Amino acid sequence: MLFRQLFDQQSSTYTYLLADPATREALLVDPVFEQARRDVALVEELGLKLKWALETHVHADHVTGAWLLRERLGSQIVISRASGAEGADRYIDNSGVVVFGKRSVQARSTPGHTAGCLSYVLDDHSMVFTGDALLIRGCGRTDFQQGDPRTLYESVHQQIFSLPDDCVVYPGHDYRGLTCTSVGEEKLYNPRLAESIGVEDFAGYMRHLGLAHPKQMAEAVPANMVCGRPSSSNISFAGQDWAPLTYTFAGMWEVQPNWLEEHAREVQIVDVREPEEFNGPLGRVPGAKLMPLGSLSEKISSLEKAKPIVTVCRSGARSAQATVLLGKAGFDKVANLSGGMLRWRAQRFPVEGGSDS
Repeated sequence: MLFRQLFDQQSSTYTYLLADPATREALLVDPVFEQARRDVALVEELGLKLKWALETHVHADHVTGAWLLRERLGSQIVISRASGAEGADRYIDNSGVVVFGKRSVQARSTPGHTAGCLSYVLDDHSMVFTGDALLIRGCGRTDFQQGDPRTLYESVHQQIFSLPDDCVVYPGHDYRGLTCTSVGEEKLYNPRLAESIGVEDFAGYMRHLGLAHPKQMAEAVPANMVCGRPSSSNISFAGQDWAPLTYTFAGMWEVQPNWLEEHAREVQIVDVREPEEFNGPLGRVPGAKLMPLGSLSEKISSLEKAKPIVTVCRSGARSAQATVLLGKAGFDKVANLSGGMLRWRAQRFPVEGGSDS
C-alpha cells in the first residue's frame, strides 16, 4: 500500500494519504484547509484518484480541507453520523467500511473527545488512525464539544486497545515531533490511559488539565460543521491565473515549455544559470535575461513586478529556488519552467545559441 504522513505546522495536525497501488484509488484522513493545494499536488504527482476525504471528528483547531478537495478532485466527504455536521457525502457509524481499490478501512466509534469521533482501522489491522481519541502518550481533551472522560476511557480501551499490540497508531496531532506509536506501547506507557490506570483516575486527570480553548476554535468549529465549505463563494483554488500553472508537492508553481513557447513575449524570462552555461551547448530560451542565481538579489530591481516572470535553469532546480527568492522580494506572478533547458531542448523548441550535438 502507498502511504504518506503529512503535517500542518500551524495546528500540528497530521493528514494521512493511503492508496491502493494496483488501482491508484486513494483516501485522505483529516485534510487541512490551508494544505489542500499541497495535498492536490501530491495526489496528482503520484497519479492517484482521490475517492474519499475522511474526518475523524469535527475539529476545533483547524478547518478541514475536505470541501476544497471535493471541488478540485471530486472526492467524497465521510464523517460520523453522530457529528451533526452537514454537507458530507456519506455518514457512517461504528463498523462502517470505506473501500479504496482493493483495500479498505473500517470505522470504530471512539467518542469522548467529541460525540462524533471515529477511528479508522486498516483492513489488515496493521494501522489505526485515531484522530484525537488516542495521541502518542496522551489523548484529546474532554472539556467541550460533548466531551466526556469516562466515555473516552471506554472508547480507547474497548475499540483501540482491543487491536493487536503491533498495530501502529497514527494520531491526529503531535506537538513534540513524534510521528506514531503502537497499541502495545500505549497500553503500557500512556500516562493517562494505560491498562493499569482506572477510569476514575483518568476522569480526575482530565478534569484538571486547565487548558485554554484552541485559538481557531471560533472559526474552525462552525466551518467544520459544514465540512469546510467557505462562507464566500469566491475562493480561488488556482492561486494564479496568468498561465495554466501546476503547483508541485515541493511548493513551487511551474509552467510547461509548450505554454512558454507560445507566450514568451507576454512574460519576463529569467535564466539563472552561470554565463558559460547561458552561452553553452544547451543554448537559451529566446529573449531570456541572464541573472545568475548567486547575484539575482542584486539585479531584481531591473524586473517589472506587474509582468509575470518565468525562471529557467538547466534542469529546473536552481530556477525553482529563484522563484522563492523572487516571491520574498514581492513578485507574486512567478513560475518555474518545468524541466528547465533539458526539457525545452528535448521538446525541440527554438533556442538562441547552443549546438545540435
